[in-house]
Amino acid sequence: MFNILVCDDDKEIVEAIEIYLSQEGYNIIKAYDGLQAVEILRQKEIHLLLIDVMMPNLDGIRATRKIREYSSIPIIILSAKSEDVDKILGLNIGADDYVTKPFNPLELIARVKSQLRRYTQLGNMAVEEEQAVYSCGGLVINDDLKTVTVDDENVKLTPIEYNILLLLIKNQGKVFSIEQIYENIWNEEAIGADNTVAVHIRHIREKIEINPKEPRYLKVVWGIGYKMEKM
Repeated sequence: MFNILVCDDDKEIVEAIEIYLSQEGYNIIKAYDGLQAVEILRQKEIHLLLIDVMMPNLDGIRATRKIREYSSIPIIILSAKSEDVDKILGLNIGADDYVTKPFNPLELIARVKSQLRRYTQLGNMAVEEEQAVYSCGGLVINDDLKTVTVDDENVKLTPIEYNILLLLIKNQGKVFSIEQIYENIWNEEAIGADNTVAVHIRHIREKIEINPKEPRYLKVVWGIGYKMEKM
């Protein structure tokens, strides 16, 4: 059973989310500010975090920053604001996805399932006789071990970042539009996906490139999309 931590200072929202997700078979653990969420994550096995942005003591943004220092679990930001700047801020500090309040329960459940599916696949460490290894210069992905190295140095990616990089390295030289990347990774129609994809691409570059402003591996094709440079 998956343990999902729901953190929001509005207890009614927490209770409502608990009802929706419990019906799907998830075990819900509750917190009402960022400090509680950080403490629970250090003590218990949590598979996904749903966290509000605006909370007392420690807000969702600062809490997510702290959590990303030691954990790569999926994090979905809950926000009452719908402006792009707030969505980008959540992604910038390490969140994997966001849901804007008031949210549709079916959409929330779908996003939770999608993140857990990716996290489970990324955490599958079974080694097969023939490992699926993809390389591009000094960048190497072992898709059976779910590891990424650059010049023999381990690189830690979130599930979303890993899947984007895997898509591109499997198709070296092929240009993917933002819409194609979004639809391949999120498995849903790309509506307003530009900022979401761009933020994740920037995070990947910061982790795999010596100089993210002059990328060696992950190239932009202006006006079209992104590609993994063939080497």
